[in-house]
Amino acid sequence: MSHAVGTFEVQMTPVAAEADSPAGAPGRMRLSKTFHGDLEGEGAGEMLGLLNNGSGAYVAMERVSGVLDGRRGAFTLVHRGVMEAGSQDLLITIVPGSGEGDLAGIAGVFHLKIEGGVHRYDLEYKLP
Repeated sequence: MSHAVGTFEVQMTPVAAEADSPAGAPGRMRLSKTFHGDLEGEGAGEMLGLLNNGSGAYVAMERVSGVLDGRRGAFTLVHRGVMEAGSQDLLITIVPGSGEGDLAGIAGVFHLKIEGGVHRYDLEYKLP
């Protein structure tokens, strides 16, 4: 497996709930990211989530496009996060078959760490 490391900025924009949405329905956000480091590019996606007193869960789909270690292309990430009493279980993986361009056939896992307000990534991946 290869590793790409760096930082990213993220903007999350709330999407208004539909008029007929039931109370307590998941909230929806649009994601916009800019990646720096071994992955230089942009990410765009949507997230659904619930949070109550520090516990909850979210799911998201995100399309990433740019240059990864000199290869230009795109791929999609799927997010699954569960938070409980301050701890979190987060899994972000590359969707099989989603790679395009020089990144066709990519597979792997996106590791996220937030330190001092800075979002850091370690993309563990393989290419054919």
